[in-house]
Amino acid sequence: MSFSSNRLEFCPISLFALVMGLSGLSLAWSLGARLGLFPGAPALVSIAVTLVALVGILAVYGVKLLRHPARVREELHHPIRMSFFPTVSISFVLAGTMLLHVAPVASFWLWAVGTAGQLAFVLLILSFWIHHDTFEIQHFNPAWFIPVVGNVLVPVAGVAHAPAELNWFFFSVGVMFWLVLLAILFYRVFFHPPLPERLMPTLFILIAPPAVSFLAYVKLTGGLDPFARFAFYSALFLTLLLFTQARRFARLPFALSWWAYSFPLAAMTVATLTMSDMSGFAFFRYLGLALHVVLNAVIALLLVKTLVAARAGKVCAPEG
Repeated sequence: MSFSSNRLEFCPISLFALVMGLSGLSLAWSLGARLGLFPGAPALVSIAVTLVALVGILAVYGVKLLRHPARVREELHHPIRMSFFPTVSISFVLAGTMLLHVAPVASFWLWAVGTAGQLAFVLLILSFWIHHDTFEIQHFNPAWFIPVVGNVLVPVAGVAHAPAELNWFFFSVGVMFWLVLLAILFYRVFFHPPLPERLMPTLFILIAPPAVSFLAYVKLTGGLDPFARFAFYSALFLTLLLFTQARRFARLPFALSWWAYSFPLAAMTVATLTMSDMSGFAFFRYLGLALHVVLNAVIALLLVKTLVAARAGKVCAPEG
């Protein structure tokens, strides 16, 4: 895709959410293949497509950083968009996780770069949150959970790449801020005006922290225990709650924020298939397969909608 200078200037950092969604799809196919549920070829194709998307979006945003640094600084100080900067480091962590069983050496380096970037972004964004003088409660939205998701993702592949204490560090930071931000979010949505329509899809981000926490925790401990079940069933309840709102989401006009549906659904799919494998409970196998079908349909729809919007010049454009 070629970009004019004007379109490049408005290329949003949130494009990396597309990489997260594709990465989640790849992980779902890969796990299903290892469990003998799916053939291996779709996983390899999905991984290849995801890596191409990562390189392409990274190149485009890198050019924007060089040519329009003021626009990048503007995004970095925006109360909503700043939370999407960790999607860059998360994309690297996810790429490393995807390649763990395919290319272990590449997996380590991608994971290491992503983990270092994740820590840097979290420290930077928390500093903005602590020392701001402009944020209001209306600025708070589920996108603020994105840095949290990045922390709890680290141990999923990190158990194969780094000492246990480093992985527990990231896991602990992620869970701590997940619970803090969850309380703030429910206060925001219960007692203040509803989220703007374009941010409504980000409610799906609520699923990701407990789902990924479950995956990271069972990797760290090697089994199911009360906390693992707490994390999984928290994610399952939030998934059920959001699915009951399907009619509301279906009425929303398309925006890049729709990609917020993708990674949380993928995380829940992988968590459910993992729960099936570890518990031996057949219900979770069928639920995981059903979620996998939904996930593939959602990703296909998002890709089509995004391509149509891009051809119409609505993806990299000033907000109206």
